[in-house]
Amino acid sequence: MTRERDERAIHALIEDWTDAIRKGDIDRVLANRTDDIVMYDVPEPIQERGIDAYRRTWTLFFEHNEAGPGRFRLSDVQVVAGGDVAYAHGLLTIGGGDAYCRLTLGLRRIDGMWKVAHEHHSIPIKLDR
Repeated sequence: MTRERDERAIHALIEDWTDAIRKGDIDRVLANRTDDIVMYDVPEPIQERGIDAYRRTWTLFFEHNEAGPGRFRLSDVQVVAGGDVAYAHGLLTIGGGDAYCRLTLGLRRIDGMWKVAHEHHSIPIKLDR
């Protein structure tokens, strides 16, 4: 596969994932994740490991965020793919608000398919200078 084709495939994977989040489709949210995924999320705990823990974080998210187009909007997505590893990053808003969060994904190609192995959500904080 060419680099451009890989990057398009990863963009499509991310678009399907965000659509699944907006619709509350947990099976699609978990699709294309590795069984040993590591996730750094905004709410505690600070780190989750494994697909079962990942599922729990999204179940909790769905309990507190109403389904719909404003639930999870991703913008400024950049993807870089090379060989069997790739990364993506972008900005996201949750719940229709204007506050941005950051998203970074680390991916691995496994048996010819891109899978997210690392996911990191963060919110900037303002420090007095």
